[in-house]
Amino acid sequence: MAEEAITRGEELAYELKIDQVMTREIKVVAPNLSILDAFNLFQESHIRGAPVVSENQLLGVIRLEDLIEAWRQGEAASQVVADHMNKRVTTINPLDPIIEALKLLMEAKLDQLVVVDENNQLVGIVTKGDITRGLLGALQRDHHSVEVKRHRASYLFEDISSDRTSLILRYHIKARDFAQGGAASSSIKRALLQLGAMPQIARRCGIAIYEAEMNLIIHTTNGGEIRVEIEPHQILMETIDTGPGIKNIELVMQPGYSTASDEIRALGFGAGMGLKNIQRCVDEMELESVPNQSSKLVMKPQPGSREWIFLCEPMPNQGTKLVMRINLQPTETFAK
Repeated sequence: MAEEAITRGEELAYELKIDQVMTREIKVVAPNLSILDAFNLFQESHIRGAPVVSENQLLGVIRLEDLIEAWRQGEAASQVVADHMNKRVTTINPLDPIIEALKLLMEAKLDQLVVVDENNQLVGIVTKGDITRGLLGALQRDHHSVEVKRHRASYLFEDISSDRTSLILRYHIKARDFAQGGAASSSIKRALLQLGAMPQIARRCGIAIYEAEMNLIIHTTNGGEIRVEIEPHQILMETIDTGPGIKNIELVMQPGYSTASDEIRALGFGAGMGLKNIQRCVDEMELESVPNQSSKLVMKPQPGSREWIFLCEPMPNQGTKLVMRINLQPTETFAK
């Protein structure tokens, strides 16, 4: 059995979105603002940093430390914010779950993240304090919420006569489909609760599947499939894809190690904690992978046309399979 319980607060970190907790009304500075004026703005507003914005496009971030350093160098009166701002900004999308913000804050040792939409337009900032307040508020609302309606799982597992009865759920996950990231894991968790699973079991499954789902979105070439088989004594979860595969499984199991591209990391994903988070939630985990060695060229008819097109497809048997299992104890089985 997994060593530690998954709290409702941890579960909410995967459910709440950035735009539900972020600060929308923020101070911004123009790139041509003088260092002296920026310093005065920081003092008056009691802030330690601000996004640098021009025509609502994020250009960088200027920190109080940057202004102080310019002051020490005697450049406060002659130089502007653009001369000292940091152009490499760690950002996050407003529709991402706050768990991704927590990963980035921990990895980059930051106190806040700039929130930008798909057009790189500034929409807010999110701080550790914002996340804490958002979680506390959600927990308070949870206390007064109506319990989800549950169906009798015994209809599936007892009233049906068979040698082995199971419920199988399948979801196809598209590569780079960040807008739908977490949709499958939310559906699976909801289904488990409706079947009468204990909340702790649903939380563990939900977090494990979320991390596996995001791996399919981030790392695969053509996406993949999530398959969940629910039985009275266990919940078996699998993800399967056709490439590009993992070259060194031992290395990717190390916390913080990531094979995500710079482009993906710039979007706020790929912190390298997914597999470790999965391990915390499941009783058994198996990871098999055949790295991408080559591709084959195939000719197929173009949909809706008589023309044929050439496509590169992965060679057979390459890709990754992740198997996760949660064993249900007699006290954890589905409610009757």
